[in-house]
Amino acid sequence: MASSPQAKKRARQAIKRRTRNVAKRSEFRTVLKTATYAIDAGEKETAASALKSAIPIIDAMVSKGLIHKNKAARHKSRLSARVKALG
Repeated sequence: MASSPQAKKRARQAIKRRTRNVAKRSEFRTVLKTATYAIDAGEKETAASALKSAIPIIDAMVSKGLIHKNKAARHKSRLSARVKALG
């Protein structure tokens, strides 16, 4: 258990940050699944719009430090290629 005031504050901050990170990571997974389901269903317009809305969220995860930039690039590239293959 934290005993110094500084350690107590850091523990409070860690809880807040974890809560925020869990929510953002959940949002990230949701947009990936939305795009993937649209691709699997073969709906090109829906998949394209889902990809268009997913890219800024993926980029935001990188800027917040939740995922590595290469992971974001990999996800965007694979989704883009799958959407392009629908057409």
